[in-house]
Amino acid sequence: MSPPAKADTERRQAWAEDLADRLDRPMSVLGVLFLLVVLGQAIATRTTMVTVLSVLSWSLWLVFVGEYALRLYVAPDRVTFLRRTWWQLVFLVVPFLRFLRLAGIGRLGRLGRVLSSTVRGSRSAGRLLSSRVAWLASLSAIVALAGSQLLYTFTTYPSYAAALHDAALATVTGETVAAEGPVARVIEVVLAVYSVVVFATLAASLGAYFLQNGQQERQRDRE
Repeated sequence: MSPPAKADTERRQAWAEDLADRLDRPMSVLGVLFLLVVLGQAIATRTTMVTVLSVLSWSLWLVFVGEYALRLYVAPDRVTFLRRTWWQLVFLVVPFLRFLRLAGIGRLGRLGRVLSSTVRGSRSAGRLLSSRVAWLASLSAIVALAGSQLLYTFTTYPSYAAALHDAALATVTGETVAAEGPVARVIEVVLAVYSVVVFATLAASLGAYFLQNGQQERQRDRE
C-alpha cells in the first residue's frame, strides 16, 4: 500500500472510530425507544395511537438506516464492515416483511420485527448501563416484554395482560405458560432456559461481590 493510500486509510479509520463513539449513546437510547414503540404497536387499539406509533417506528427506522449508511460510508474497508455488521443489515430489512402477505410471510415479518427490536434494545441497554445487575434487570424486562408480545400475537391469550403475566413469571421463575401449541411451548422453553442462565449469572455476580468484600476486609485487618 502506498504512503498516501495508507494515510487515507488511517484517516478514515480514525474518523470511523470517532463517529462510532459520538453516535453510541444517542443510538443506544433510540434503540431502547424503538423496542418500546414496536411492543406498543402490537397492543395499541385506538386509531390515533396506532398511527402515531407507526409514524414514530418508521421515523426511528430511517434514523437507523441513515446511521448505518453513514458508518458504511466512512468505513475504511466496506467489505469488512458489511461482514462484521451483517446482522444489523438484516434487522434493517426485516420491517419490509410486514408488507408481504403471501404464504404467511406477514406473520413472519411481525415475528422478525419483535425479535430484531429485542436484540437492538438489549444491546442498547448493555451499552447504557455499566452495572451488571442493572443490565440483567433491564434485559430480563426486555425479554419478558418480547415474550409477552409473541405469546399474545401467536397464541390464544384473551388479553395482553394475561400474556405479560405468564411471560414475566416464565422469565423470572421458569414457570410454564397457560397457552397451548408449539409456539407457546418453544417460547416457554426459551424463557425457562433464560431464567436459569440469569439466576446462575446473578448468583456468580453476588458470590464475586461478597468474596471481594471479604478479601478487602481481611486485607484491612492485616494492615
